[in-house]
Amino acid sequence: MPIDPYILLLLGTVGLAALLPARDTAADVASGAATAAIAFLFFLYGARLSTREALDGLRHWRLHVTVLACTFVLFPVLGLAARALVPVLLTHPLYQGLLFLTLVPSTVQSSIAFTSIARGNVPAAICAGSFSSLVGIVLTPLLAAALLGNSGGGFSADSLIKIVLQLLVPFLAGQLLRRWVGGFIARHKRVLALVDRGSILLVVYTAFSEGMVQGIWHQVSPARLAGLLAVEAALLAVMLALTWYGAKALRFPRGDRITIQFAGSKKSLASGLPMASVLFGAHASLAVLPLMLFHQMQLMVCAVIAKRRARDPEEAATAAPAVATPAAAGTGTRPR
Repeated sequence: MPIDPYILLLLGTVGLAALLPARDTAADVASGAATAAIAFLFFLYGARLSTREALDGLRHWRLHVTVLACTFVLFPVLGLAARALVPVLLTHPLYQGLLFLTLVPSTVQSSIAFTSIARGNVPAAICAGSFSSLVGIVLTPLLAAALLGNSGGGFSADSLIKIVLQLLVPFLAGQLLRRWVGGFIARHKRVLALVDRGSILLVVYTAFSEGMVQGIWHQVSPARLAGLLAVEAALLAVMLALTWYGAKALRFPRGDRITIQFAGSKKSLASGLPMASVLFGAHASLAVLPLMLFHQMQLMVCAVIAKRRARDPEEAATAAPAVATPAAAGTGTRPR
């Protein structure tokens, strides 16, 4: 199973934050740069998504409602059930991070990539991931307020406003300016991909630096990390099974079932990191640790599943011919 090289960069960034954490003025500069970088990242998301594709995707409302239900209902229910594992397998801070993981929106790029590999409904994957990200900008903080409360890092109306300004407003600006900047972004997508990933690395460095300065890493032991990995493996397995067999029970065609499985079983690092930095403050590093581990796990497992789905001769014969659609062109099917 493949290990995403980007995960190695993430781990290297965590190591850099442990050895050379940003302090005082440097911390303020890093935090401001991370905020600006994430805003620019969501501006690019908005500029890449065709408004016509998004409106066309609304016609496939059953699929999108199913994906949203998996992301914001089934996942949180499983997260709440994991409360029984404290303190046997998880510490309370790690459980808070795990519960936050279940509240985060779905991915965009990796959902498209794996759907394409498995010969699923790629246009639906584009819209499903985008809709999930937009809904999550508002719904994730509200769910965090209801399920995490003050222990989650002090959610407030101010936190919601910060998240909307940092994520939603740039996304909408990208949509409005798409007709002027869309061509430039399509021509330079490889260069902008570096900005894309660099933004997340900067947020990781800022969050883990603050955690080092606050001295919170003594709360995590190797045994607790092993327990967290085991819980996350079980969580991913349950969601992969529910999304696939649940979509089959709802009589979705194979192409749509593939989209539902990949869009409904994954969580977005790009959306979760900036939200965690706002909601958890100094404890953001522990909050995002479960999300970072789950991110790599979902990429490894879904890569294997996607390749197996593509090789299934009986199923592939009825696959939706969406791999080469114009909607999939230029989206950048790079897993993340």
